[in-house]
Amino acid sequence: MSFFKKLKESIASKTEAVTNVFKEGLAKTRTAFVEKVEELILRRKKIDEEFYEELEEILIGADVGVMTVMELIDDLRAEVKKRKIEDAADLQPILSEKLVALLKGDNEAELKMASSGTTVILFVGVNGVGKTTTIGKLAHKFKSEGKSVLLAAGDTFRAGAIEQLEVWGSRVGVEVVKQQAGSDPAAVMFDAVQAAKQRGVDVLLCDTAGRLQNKSNLMDELNKIFRVIRREMPDAPHEVLMVLDATTGQNALSQAKLFGEKSGVTGLVLTKLDGTAKGGIVIAIRNELDLPVKLVGLGEKMEDLQQFDSEQFVHALFAGLIAEEDAEQVGETAGRLD
Repeated sequence: MSFFKKLKESIASKTEAVTNVFKEGLAKTRTAFVEKVEELILRRKKIDEEFYEELEEILIGADVGVMTVMELIDDLRAEVKKRKIEDAADLQPILSEKLVALLKGDNEAELKMASSGTTVILFVGVNGVGKTTTIGKLAHKFKSEGKSVLLAAGDTFRAGAIEQLEVWGSRVGVEVVKQQAGSDPAAVMFDAVQAAKQRGVDVLLCDTAGRLQNKSNLMDELNKIFRVIRREMPDAPHEVLMVLDATTGQNALSQAKLFGEKSGVTGLVLTKLDGTAKGGIVIAIRNELDLPVKLVGLGEKMEDLQQFDSEQFVHALFAGLIAEEDAEQVGETAGRLD
């Protein structure tokens, strides 16, 4: 059975709606990445040094990441030598399989939820990456699943941050725990945790600052918030999600490395994936960091925040090739019937 046939069958049980969201969200990356690879294979025909160099350029251009690209090219060279492949067309399914392998290992993609009581999810990340929007969309997702949700306005430093979260709270229909602008974020978290416990709320989503107006260290502030939450709820926070803007490419990877080392991040959220042709950053992050991508933003609508799924991701990326594979198989079957 071919690679593409296996891939299609493995996601056959997934809903068509989710598949379409991934396809639409990755349209720019598909055009910039997969179509360029196809064009290279058709044009070059033979696998030689120039072929590898061009493939390397395409992969780096899609923000797959230099380290990851080098590993991938080395793997492809070894595979070509081992299988004695000469025709470039025969390399296409091998490249696809290698990319799937790089994205695998996301068994932790599901959000960790409390076995009982309130699940606390803390959001970190620099300003402008879509943190507040992600919190609003996730609140909508949980509420649509029948869960009770509470929001904590812990970004007390950025002008308008509290009001922005309140707008989302109003839109989704959930309450926001807040204090005055400039208040101690840890005090906001204390109030929010107390309110969540008293009301028996299912999920508490906590916003935090991406930059401070004073000279105190951001990581110290985040650690203080973490300690306050843990003191009131020993098992919390259940997730510390770092939100990254996929359109910033390698900058997002650098941010993840910095935050991940110092703030106890358990997973990543990649926003604005639909707005970039460099969706390869998902592969770079998955390969270079020991952190699972948990959620991806694939559009403006509330429903466009999706749990990351490596099979859906690859299926959406190689959708055109899968359709071609099916057409070839239909042709082969027709030929046998003749």
